This record gives sequence, C-alpha cells and structure tokens, in this order.
Amino acid sequence: MKLASLKDGRDGRLVIVSRGLTLCTAPTDIAATLQDALDRWEQVEGPLRTRYDALNAGKVAEALPFDQTACASPLPRAYQWADGSAYVNHVELVRKARGAEMPESFWTDPLMYQGGSDAFLAPHDPIVMADEAWGIDFEGEVAVVTGDVPMGASEAQAADAIRLVMLVNDVSLRGLIPGELAKGFGFFQSKPSSAFSPVAVTPDELGEAWRDGKVCRPLVSHLNGQKFGEPDAGTDMTFNFPKLVAHAAKTRPLGAGAIIGSGTVSNKQGTDHGTSIAEGGVGYSCIAEVRMIETIRDGKPATGFMKFGDRIRIEMFDAAGASIFGAIEQEVRRYEGSGA
Repeated sequence: MKLASLKDGRDGRLVIVSRGLTLCTAPTDIAATLQDALDRWEQVEGPLRTRYDALNAGKVAEALPFDQTACASPLPRAYQWADGSAYVNHVELVRKARGAEMPESFWTDPLMYQGGSDAFLAPHDPIVMADEAWGIDFEGEVAVVTGDVPMGASEAQAADAIRLVMLVNDVSLRGLIPGELAKGFGFFQSKPSSAFSPVAVTPDELGEAWRDGKVCRPLVSHLNGQKFGEPDAGTDMTFNFPKLVAHAAKTRPLGAGAIIGSGTVSNKQGTDHGTSIAEGGVGYSCIAEVRMIETIRDGKPATGFMKFGDRIRIEMFDAAGASIFGAIEQEVRRYEGSGA
C-alpha cells in the first residue's frame, strides 16, 4: 500500500496513491490524516488496503491524478524523529578523515540522535538557508514509521511495529557540526528541517526488496542533474531497522507515528572508502563523504558543499525501473527573513 499527504493545514490530507504513482484518492471516510491512520492502524489498515486495491484496479470513481509537487512529507510533523547511523562505513570515514580511531562499540551499539520533527520540509520544497558558509549538505537515507512500540521492546516486537517505509533528505550544515559536537551535547542548529519522499509504503509493497529488516535497492541521488550516488541501502547496513527501533525504545516507549532513520546510505564497495560514480563505483549519498575521501587521499577536501541554486534529487526504483516512493527534489535558496 502507498500513502501520501497532500498539503492541507499542518498535518496534510491523507491520500492513497496507486502503485504506479499516477492516481490518488482521499479516504476521508476512513482517516483524515496519516497520523490519524497510524493512531488507529489496527482498525483502518484493512479498509485502506481494500481501497488501495480498488484504486489499482481502476474501480475508484473519484480518483484524481497524483501530483508529487502537491505533497507535504507523509507526516508533515511528527511526535518523534530519531536518526541512526546504521552504515558504519560512513561513521568510519568521518573519523578517519580527522585522524581519529573509531571505537569498537560503534559496530555493536547504534549511534542515534533526536532531530527536530515539528516542521518537516515537503519533498519539493526549497532548502532555505541564510549562509552558504554553514556548509549545506544533503544526506540520502531510508526511514521507517512505527506504530506504538513499548519500552524495552525486543527486535521481534520492533519489526512487528514497522508500519511504513520512506526516503529522507536529512539536511546537514557541516560548518556548524564541529562546534556543536565540541560542546558535548549533540546536534541542534546543524540539523535543520529534513524532507521525506512524497510517498510512504508498507513493507510488503517492497516485495523481495524488503529483507532482514532492510530495503535492498539502490538509493539514487542526482546533484545538479549529474548522478552522484546509487549505493544499495541493503548493503553494509550494520544495524537493520528492527535493531534501530528497539534501540530507540530501550528506555522509553515510542508513540504511533515515530520516525526512525537509517543514517546516510554508504557502501564500502570492496575498498576502505568507496568509489565515485565517475570512477566506476556506486558513489555516495552526501557531499561530506567525498570530502572525507579527498582529505584521506590528498590531505584536504576539494569538493564544495551546496550553493544557492544547487538542486538535489533523491529517489529509489524497483527492479523494473519504476519509482517506488516518488522523488525528493529540492533547490537551495537564500533565506531573506530578518529573524528579528
């Protein structure tokens, strides 16, 4: 099943989207918003699936064309957004670039931070920032949305609680990160609003691509129209989603609609650092990794972060080449507000 939220108020208007992302219908008689559906999932999942099947069969008279640009993120705001770093290759590169050893515990205990969830960007909204010097970067990720998860949930319980899967652009301000981390209190200003794919899908919709709690398909990103990366989200993922969800719920319950991210998708590609698209590899899901590799190889980075006018597109395709979640496509623009 595929679900989306059209821009309409703070929480959007829930629509069911056809498998081919061409049609949609608003199940107003079942649930008004995606959060409403998640709160009552046991009661509404069946009726939503019945309507989804009818939509795909061409039996919904009120079906309308589906416009990705009219979408908010599936959850325009959420009670919880916690982002992991499941691809330890990415973490290892960050530390290696600054000459730091990675603790062995990083291979057994996930990293996770709590992000801002009160105002997500829509998948086609611009990334508006006041200063290019902040080091504007994209991060292509996968995320899951959960139902209610009890505190101390097992991995099996966590797996059962996964309701939906979607893509993420976890926007990062690399120039602000070192100063924040030096305070020893984690990210805040360096992690502005994230954007999610137009469509969220139930795990069964992924078919064989959903294996062992992972999405086993390449995550494709284009920066200014040039392919930047296509690493496989199921490869080199040290911690799968059930592990990440269980980790998040170790000392607290998670409410329905909690979003848990994978962290930047990153593949080793048989090397210590991966290989760019231009060099015949699968590339990367953020600019920071390219800069890390340049630092390791050449002693300093050469690739710049995003500038005003730059565009990023993040998408995932099934084995037949069809877009699964729709595309996150965003332009970086200058913030003109005074802040006063």
